[in-house]
Amino acid sequence: MTAVEDGLRLETRERPDHGTARDLVAAAIDAGALVTVVGRCTVDYEGRASSTLGPGERLVMLKPDGAALVHTDEGQQPVNWQPPDCEHGATLDDGQLLVESHRETPEEHLAVRFESVLEVSAYGLTDERDLSLEGTEEDLRQRILDEPYLIEEGFIPLATERATPAGAVDIYGEDADGRAVAVELKRRRVGPDAVGQLGRYVDAMERDLHAETEMRGILVAPSVTDRASRLLAERGLEFVPLTPTGAAESVD
Repeated sequence: MTAVEDGLRLETRERPDHGTARDLVAAAIDAGALVTVVGRCTVDYEGRASSTLGPGERLVMLKPDGAALVHTDEGQQPVNWQPPDCEHGATLDDGQLLVESHRETPEEHLAVRFESVLEVSAYGLTDERDLSLEGTEEDLRQRILDEPYLIEEGFIPLATERATPAGAVDIYGEDADGRAVAVELKRRRVGPDAVGQLGRYVDAMERDLHAETEMRGILVAPSVTDRASRLLAERGLEFVPLTPTGAAESVD
């Protein structure tokens, strides 16, 4: 796949096999891209009601904000949809592409099973609002280095890109009580993967540091999904809502 860069078209595949389509959709979701899939499919929804659409050729759109839309060749409204803040996924089910969109509160699940795939496209789109709001992770890093109190009062940054066996920690520092702090930065709303990444860094640093050292992990992003919030609490990790540019923070 082409390298992910804001505003650049990533990739389009015509009539891909189901495995190739799954790989492209999954990679694009992880990259925060806009994804479209055209093909013959069935659509099942379970939530506040339940519905099934039989086989037909449709356009499915997955947006990086968590929204999902299923369109036919008629009308301006989708025949089925999921609101923002859902989590998307792509797998193979009996050798066929299965695209799913799920949210926890209220619990709703959309499943689109493709009999055939005509085209898959992934785009890294931005507009002026996104550009002015989100900036880059480097902007976010610099903002924290310039104003460490944005993490919390008494936080002292000691290093950036600190190496660990699990990867490089964006910012390593100490809190007011002298406890070690690993800070992971994300410029967009994030899900469970970011929590897992931070957890691996904390675990690796706990093994490397002195046995009596108390280690904290803080995830910094504009917002997190409901599932990510639960995982943070389960793992004893923390979240600080912050955008790269200083615009109003987005909090669940």
